[in-house]
Amino acid sequence: MKRFSAFTLTLTLTASIPAAEGQTVSADILQLPTVVVHTAPSGAGGIDIRHWPAAVHTVTTQALTGHGPADFTRALASNVPGLTLAQSQGSGEQPDILYHGFEISPIQGTPAGLSVYVDGERFNAPFGDIAPWQLLPAAAIASVAVQDSNPAFGLNALGGAIDVRMKNGFTDPGGEITLSGGSFGRLEGDAQYGGARGNSSAYVDISGHHETGWRDSQDANIAHFYGDAGWRGAAAELHVSALLAGSTLNTPGTSPEDLLNADRAALYTGPNTLTDRYAKLASRLEVKLSATLSLSVNAYVERLREQLTNGNGANDQPCGAGPDAGYLCRAIGVLATGPGGAPIPAYLGGAALNYGQLIKNSTTTTGFGATAQLTESAPVLGRDSKLSAGVSFDGGFTTYDASAYDGALGLANRIYYSPIGGLGYAVDEPGTVPSGVGVRNAYYGVYLSDTISLTKRLAVTAAGRLNLAQIAMHNDLPPDPNAAPGGLNGSHIYAHANPALGLTYQLAPLLTLYGGWAEENAAPTPSELACASPLDACTLSNSMAGDPALKQIVTRGVQAGLRGGAVLAGGLLSYTVGLYRSEASDAIEYLQAPQDPQAAGYFANIGQVQRQGGEISAKYTGGKWNLDVSYAYTEARYESRFTTSSAYNPAADANGNVTVRRGDALPGIAQHVLQLGVDYEISSRWMVGIDSQAASSQPMAGDPSNRQKPVPGHVVLNATSHYWLTDRVQIFATVENALNQRYETYGTFSPTAGTGGIYVASVPGYSNPRSYSPAAPFGVLLGVRFLLGAGLDGPGRSTF
Repeated sequence: MKRFSAFTLTLTLTASIPAAEGQTVSADILQLPTVVVHTAPSGAGGIDIRHWPAAVHTVTTQALTGHGPADFTRALASNVPGLTLAQSQGSGEQPDILYHGFEISPIQGTPAGLSVYVDGERFNAPFGDIAPWQLLPAAAIASVAVQDSNPAFGLNALGGAIDVRMKNGFTDPGGEITLSGGSFGRLEGDAQYGGARGNSSAYVDISGHHETGWRDSQDANIAHFYGDAGWRGAAAELHVSALLAGSTLNTPGTSPEDLLNADRAALYTGPNTLTDRYAKLASRLEVKLSATLSLSVNAYVERLREQLTNGNGANDQPCGAGPDAGYLCRAIGVLATGPGGAPIPAYLGGAALNYGQLIKNSTTTTGFGATAQLTESAPVLGRDSKLSAGVSFDGGFTTYDASAYDGALGLANRIYYSPIGGLGYAVDEPGTVPSGVGVRNAYYGVYLSDTISLTKRLAVTAAGRLNLAQIAMHNDLPPDPNAAPGGLNGSHIYAHANPALGLTYQLAPLLTLYGGWAEENAAPTPSELACASPLDACTLSNSMAGDPALKQIVTRGVQAGLRGGAVLAGGLLSYTVGLYRSEASDAIEYLQAPQDPQAAGYFANIGQVQRQGGEISAKYTGGKWNLDVSYAYTEARYESRFTTSSAYNPAADANGNVTVRRGDALPGIAQHVLQLGVDYEISSRWMVGIDSQAASSQPMAGDPSNRQKPVPGHVVLNATSHYWLTDRVQIFATVENALNQRYETYGTFSPTAGTGGIYVASVPGYSNPRSYSPAAPFGVLLGVRFLLGAGLDGPGRSTF
């Protein structure tokens, strides 16, 4: 079932010399694994992990299929100590990833703390640095490495980088067809084939995913095509790849706790539909210029179109008695208006229970970039040295359009509908909605890394990168004389030099000590800059407003640890121990707007944030057993005092504000995470296993002052098994949440029946402001896998 990293697998190949009972294996025979760490996104010029002064966690293609069909985010959560997932949108296809207190999300609104690369090309979308995981074809991924902070990975690598490597025909010959289905209407299929003939290779993967979901309005449809064509000669290798992906996801988001107590699957408001279409063309060239010098060049162009349809309770409500009676008023107490400034009538009558609003937006981004890197492997003053130097460019053009419509929410299902036909009454609020913005961004980088072996045991790495970010925005709509001054037009430039220094020392043949210091930066994204004023706030789902300048985030961090291995009871034990600490200055957060806390917010610099912690992990492979256990401690705290709006937080003052004090914990981060996996080989054809994750409680989103009860901790257990019917046919089964635990993956606050919340027929007097995204209940998945072509074996090729 589980998940052994390249570190463990390679160590097994080089050190799995059986020891007879009563005998010992000489340390002189055992060698540390030849695990290559990519020191830069291009992938060229990697170095032996023994010489890399930072933590690295690797997930193999076998680990990706550890629960049946390939699953990218779940494999990371199962294999990387301390890495957790949060389903803020209520969709398992679009989780937020949290690692060492930093976060990367597929949804606008979360400042990105991790950079993501796919085969050397930046995957963070240019507009908001989001990472739409559902667009990655998991079955076509060869490996994933999660690295702690490394300046070479450019902007947003504050907490590290996720480095994804795809399959090709040279490295992954043969074919595979996987079909599966199970609970909640889940159906999946994947077909892949790769091979090489002479100097040429080809690889193709086609996959599809459908499910109806266990909650109301939670269906998902995803499709991928990935292809790679390769050529290699005596001194060069070239690959050209193409990725086409599309997804339509209905994401129910959070629901009030009182509603979930009445119906665990209930949707609060809808629809919440996100549609993505993605295309990417990339090329990678590696040339050996001499016996010691090589050149690698990457180039790509991509296009992402994202459309969101979101139904909510309306900001506009009947004005009440007075001169504006019979019309709708905005939350800030002025008439709601449509095109031309015409007031919107109270079309449902003053006593209507559920006015609603439909938000529609579209984001279209064309991204492009290139990287060139030279790598020199030659002694310096008689000492082994690995020098890499490169330049990179990542750019993009984005158009963003948004509109809003007033209508109604069904009293029974709380789904938006228009009482007048069409989409409803068009909303025109000067300076807010409708909105249209054009963005041009360009990110330049120059980086250098050199690892020198000062002795046979001691290696020193010095690295650095200069980042330059240029962001220009312009309002695509005609000037509005009623809008506030300022608007969306603006130009911003950010630059920062990020140095790093580290060392490794080989204490014993299978034990290495490492330590290092690094500095990283993240420039504000266009979406953050376009939504940075508390007086002219926006909802990320429907509008962009003024753009006062934000400061860039800079982190400075240190880390140290041990990684090693040993022969134990005839099997192989590998282990890691790591400690880290980072200080972020001018951290950016998305804060509630005081004038409209339910729907609007803005980005702001909130001062310093400290993240520190440690992790310990061990993996054992011996006989019929595979064991994997890890524990991670993460402490993420504010180091600056600030006041922010959190109107639905019961601890808020009379103005709806909470005060964050130095030492308060960041919301959404569990301090303690324990992971356990056990696999047992009943026979050469049959394996069974379990894996479990336990996480402690975490502060609620919207409670940065930590005054409320946190989201409770949880323990979840999964079980899986596979059996080879023949050398080419495998059947598998997975049980998810085997103990049917009721727990929440994310928590925040929302209005109640008495504080402006919508009418909910099943709990009309709901009064608890806590709102959760609940975890899926007990579920079963069954499937079959067919192996095709040369290079693949049945029982000897365990997918677990």
